[in-house]
Amino acid sequence: MQRLRVRFSRGEELKYISHLDLMRLWERALRRARLPLAYSEGYNPQPRLSLAAPLALGVTSEAELMDVYFSRWVSPHLFLKAVKPQLPRGLEVLEALIIAPTLPSLQSQVRFAVYRVGVAKETTAEAVEEAISHLLATPELPWQHSRDTGIRRYDLRSLIDDLWLIQWEGDKGVLGMRLRWDSQGAGRPEQVAAALGFAPPSFIHRSRLILGSGR
Repeated sequence: MQRLRVRFSRGEELKYISHLDLMRLWERALRRARLPLAYSEGYNPQPRLSLAAPLALGVTSEAELMDVYFSRWVSPHLFLKAVKPQLPRGLEVLEALIIAPTLPSLQSQVRFAVYRVGVAKETTAEAVEEAISHLLATPELPWQHSRDTGIRRYDLRSLIDDLWLIQWEGDKGVLGMRLRWDSQGAGRPEQVAAALGFAPPSFIHRSRLILGSGR
Protein backbone atom coordinates (compact mmCIF):
# COMPACT_ATOMS: atom_id res chain seq x y z
CA MET A 1 0.00 0.00 0.00
CA GLN A 2 1.15 3.53 -0.82
CA ARG A 3 0.35 6.84 0.86
CA LEU A 4 0.52 10.24 -0.83
CA ARG A 5 0.18 13.53 0.98
CA VAL A 6 -1.55 16.10 -1.18
CA ARG A 7 -1.55 19.86 -0.64
CA PHE A 8 -4.39 21.70 -2.35
CA SER A 9 -6.16 25.04 -2.40
CA ARG A 10 -9.82 25.93 -2.02
CA GLY A 11 -10.77 29.17 -3.73
CA GLU A 12 -13.70 31.54 -3.78
CA GLU A 13 -15.76 29.29 -6.05
CA LEU A 14 -15.95 26.50 -3.45
CA LYS A 15 -15.59 28.29 -0.13
CA TYR A 16 -19.20 27.62 0.88
CA ILE A 17 -19.27 23.87 0.34
CA SER A 18 -19.35 21.64 3.40
CA HIS A 19 -16.61 19.25 4.51
CA LEU A 20 -18.76 16.29 3.49
CA ASP A 21 -19.40 17.73 0.02
CA LEU A 22 -15.69 18.43 -0.39
CA MET A 23 -14.86 14.80 0.40
CA ARG A 24 -17.48 13.61 -2.09
CA LEU A 25 -16.00 15.91 -4.72
CA TRP A 26 -12.55 14.44 -4.13
CA GLU A 27 -13.87 10.88 -4.30
CA ARG A 28 -15.52 11.55 -7.66
CA ALA A 29 -12.39 13.23 -9.04
CA LEU A 30 -10.12 10.38 -7.94
CA ARG A 31 -12.43 7.74 -9.38
CA ARG A 32 -12.61 9.58 -12.72
CA ALA A 33 -8.80 9.74 -12.72
CA ARG A 34 -8.82 5.89 -12.67
CA LEU A 35 -6.13 5.62 -10.02
CA PRO A 36 -5.73 2.41 -7.95
CA LEU A 37 -7.34 3.68 -4.76
CA ALA A 38 -7.15 1.61 -1.59
CA TYR A 39 -10.53 1.02 0.09
CA SER A 40 -11.66 0.55 3.66
CA GLU A 41 -12.91 -2.84 4.77
CA GLY A 42 -16.47 -3.65 5.74
CA TYR A 43 -19.95 -3.77 4.24
CA ASN A 44 -19.62 -0.44 2.41
CA PRO A 45 -15.97 0.08 1.38
CA GLN A 46 -14.90 3.69 0.86
CA PRO A 47 -11.74 5.18 -0.66
CA ARG A 48 -9.11 5.76 2.01
CA LEU A 49 -8.84 9.54 2.17
CA SER A 50 -8.23 11.74 5.20
CA LEU A 51 -8.13 15.52 5.55
CA ALA A 52 -5.88 17.19 8.10
CA ALA A 53 -8.20 19.91 9.42
CA PRO A 54 -11.63 20.62 7.89
CA LEU A 55 -12.22 24.19 6.74
CA ALA A 56 -15.13 26.22 8.03
CA LEU A 57 -17.66 27.51 5.51
CA GLY A 58 -16.60 30.75 3.86
CA VAL A 59 -12.86 30.20 4.40
CA THR A 60 -10.45 29.94 1.48
CA SER A 61 -7.10 28.19 1.69
CA GLU A 62 -3.82 27.43 -0.03
CA ALA A 63 -2.71 24.93 2.60
CA GLU A 64 -5.15 22.02 2.78
CA LEU A 65 -3.56 18.63 3.37
CA MET A 66 -5.04 15.26 2.48
CA ASP A 67 -3.60 11.75 2.63
CA VAL A 68 -4.63 9.38 -0.17
CA TYR A 69 -3.93 5.64 -0.02
CA PHE A 70 -3.35 3.47 -3.10
CA SER A 71 -3.34 -0.29 -3.54
CA ARG A 72 -0.27 -0.09 -5.78
CA TRP A 73 2.45 2.40 -6.66
CA VAL A 74 1.45 5.82 -8.04
CA SER A 75 4.13 8.45 -8.60
CA PRO A 76 3.42 12.04 -7.55
CA HIS A 77 3.84 13.09 -11.19
CA LEU A 78 1.25 10.58 -12.39
CA PHE A 79 -1.13 11.61 -9.61
CA LEU A 80 -0.93 15.29 -10.57
CA LYS A 81 -1.30 14.55 -14.28
CA ALA A 82 -4.33 12.29 -13.76
CA VAL A 83 -6.19 14.30 -11.12
CA LYS A 84 -5.80 17.93 -12.16
CA PRO A 85 -8.12 17.67 -15.22
CA GLN A 86 -10.85 16.14 -13.02
CA LEU A 87 -11.08 19.01 -10.53
CA PRO A 88 -13.58 21.88 -10.76
CA ARG A 89 -12.67 25.55 -10.61
CA GLY A 90 -11.81 26.57 -7.09
CA LEU A 91 -10.00 23.34 -6.27
CA GLU A 92 -6.35 22.98 -7.28
CA VAL A 93 -3.68 20.45 -6.40
CA LEU A 94 -0.46 22.24 -5.49
CA GLU A 95 1.82 19.40 -4.43
CA ALA A 96 1.94 15.63 -3.89
CA LEU A 97 4.55 13.86 -1.76
CA ILE A 98 5.22 10.23 -0.90
CA ILE A 99 4.62 9.54 2.81
CA ALA A 100 5.48 6.41 4.77
CA PRO A 101 2.30 4.39 5.41
CA THR A 102 3.42 3.78 9.01
CA LEU A 103 3.43 7.44 10.04
CA PRO A 104 0.69 8.60 12.47
CA SER A 105 -2.60 9.79 11.02
CA LEU A 106 -2.56 13.18 9.38
CA GLN A 107 -5.21 14.57 11.75
CA SER A 108 -3.15 13.63 14.82
CA GLN A 109 -0.12 15.54 13.51
CA VAL A 110 -1.77 18.96 13.13
CA ARG A 111 -0.69 21.47 15.77
CA PHE A 112 -1.43 24.97 14.40
CA ALA A 113 -3.25 26.69 11.56
CA VAL A 114 -2.05 30.01 10.15
CA TYR A 115 -4.53 32.52 8.71
CA ARG A 116 -4.75 35.89 6.97
CA VAL A 117 -7.84 37.72 8.15
CA GLY A 118 -9.36 40.87 6.66
CA VAL A 119 -10.73 43.34 9.22
CA ALA A 120 -12.03 46.90 9.25
CA LYS A 121 -12.43 49.62 11.90
CA GLU A 122 -11.97 53.37 12.23
CA THR A 123 -8.62 53.21 13.99
CA THR A 124 -4.89 53.33 13.32
CA ALA A 125 -2.22 50.72 12.77
CA GLU A 126 -0.63 51.72 16.06
CA ALA A 127 -3.89 51.15 17.93
CA VAL A 128 -4.32 47.73 16.28
CA GLU A 129 -0.80 46.70 17.27
CA GLU A 130 -1.44 47.89 20.82
CA ALA A 131 -4.64 45.82 20.99
CA ILE A 132 -2.74 42.78 19.72
CA SER A 133 0.00 43.24 22.32
CA HIS A 134 -2.60 43.61 25.06
CA LEU A 135 -4.40 40.43 24.03
CA LEU A 136 -1.17 38.43 23.81
CA ALA A 137 -0.20 39.64 27.29
CA THR A 138 -3.55 38.50 28.71
CA PRO A 139 -3.11 35.17 30.54
CA GLU A 140 -6.75 34.11 30.13
CA LEU A 141 -9.69 35.16 27.98
CA PRO A 142 -13.01 33.53 28.93
CA TRP A 143 -15.18 33.05 25.84
CA GLN A 144 -18.40 31.39 24.82
CA HIS A 145 -20.41 30.68 21.71
CA SER A 146 -23.66 28.94 20.97
CA ARG A 147 -23.79 25.52 19.34
CA ASP A 148 -26.63 23.15 18.48
CA THR A 149 -25.88 21.32 21.70
CA GLY A 150 -25.91 24.50 23.81
CA ILE A 151 -23.44 27.13 24.92
CA ARG A 152 -19.78 26.19 24.97
CA ARG A 153 -17.47 28.05 27.38
CA TYR A 154 -13.68 27.99 27.13
CA ASP A 155 -10.46 30.01 27.34
CA LEU A 156 -9.96 31.65 23.93
CA ARG A 157 -6.47 32.85 24.87
CA SER A 158 -5.23 29.27 25.16
CA LEU A 159 -6.08 28.74 21.46
CA ILE A 160 -3.99 31.72 20.27
CA ASP A 161 -0.32 31.03 19.63
CA ASP A 162 0.54 34.32 17.92
CA LEU A 163 -1.02 37.40 16.31
CA TRP A 164 0.48 40.13 14.14
CA LEU A 165 -0.52 42.98 11.86
CA ILE A 166 0.31 42.29 8.22
CA GLN A 167 -0.90 45.59 6.78
CA TRP A 168 -3.17 48.53 7.55
CA GLU A 169 -4.45 51.21 5.18
CA GLY A 170 -7.05 53.79 6.17
CA ASP A 171 -9.72 51.94 8.11
CA LYS A 172 -8.99 48.35 7.08
CA GLY A 173 -6.20 45.85 7.11
CA VAL A 174 -5.06 42.26 7.33
CA LEU A 175 -4.15 40.34 10.48
CA GLY A 176 -1.96 37.28 10.75
CA MET A 177 -3.03 34.57 13.18
CA ARG A 178 -1.38 31.35 14.27
CA LEU A 179 -4.04 29.42 16.16
CA ARG A 180 -3.94 26.12 17.93
CA TRP A 181 -5.57 23.16 16.20
CA ASP A 182 -5.36 19.83 17.99
CA SER A 183 -7.47 17.32 19.89
CA GLN A 184 -7.90 19.80 22.76
CA GLY A 185 -9.35 22.62 20.67
CA ALA A 186 -9.17 24.75 17.53
CA GLY A 187 -8.99 28.54 17.37
CA ARG A 188 -11.51 30.33 15.19
CA PRO A 189 -10.26 33.48 13.42
CA GLU A 190 -13.59 35.30 13.61
CA GLN A 191 -13.65 34.93 17.39
CA VAL A 192 -10.10 36.26 17.71
CA ALA A 193 -11.07 39.23 15.52
CA ALA A 194 -14.07 39.87 17.78
CA ALA A 195 -11.84 39.72 20.87
CA LEU A 196 -9.74 42.50 19.29
CA GLY A 197 -12.86 44.61 18.79
CA PHE A 198 -13.47 44.01 15.09
CA ALA A 199 -16.70 43.20 13.26
CA PRO A 200 -16.93 39.88 11.37
CA PRO A 201 -13.95 39.59 8.97
CA SER A 202 -14.31 40.45 5.29
CA PHE A 203 -12.30 37.33 4.46
CA ILE A 204 -10.46 34.48 6.16
CA HIS A 205 -7.72 32.63 4.29
CA ARG A 206 -5.74 29.70 5.65
CA SER A 207 -2.13 29.96 4.50
CA ARG A 208 -0.47 27.09 6.36
CA LEU A 209 -1.01 24.04 8.52
CA ILE A 210 1.81 23.27 10.95
CA LEU A 211 2.31 19.62 11.81
CA GLY A 212 3.94 18.14 14.85
CA SER A 213 7.11 17.58 12.87
CA GLY A 214 7.37 21.36 12.40
CA ARG A 215 6.64 21.28 8.67
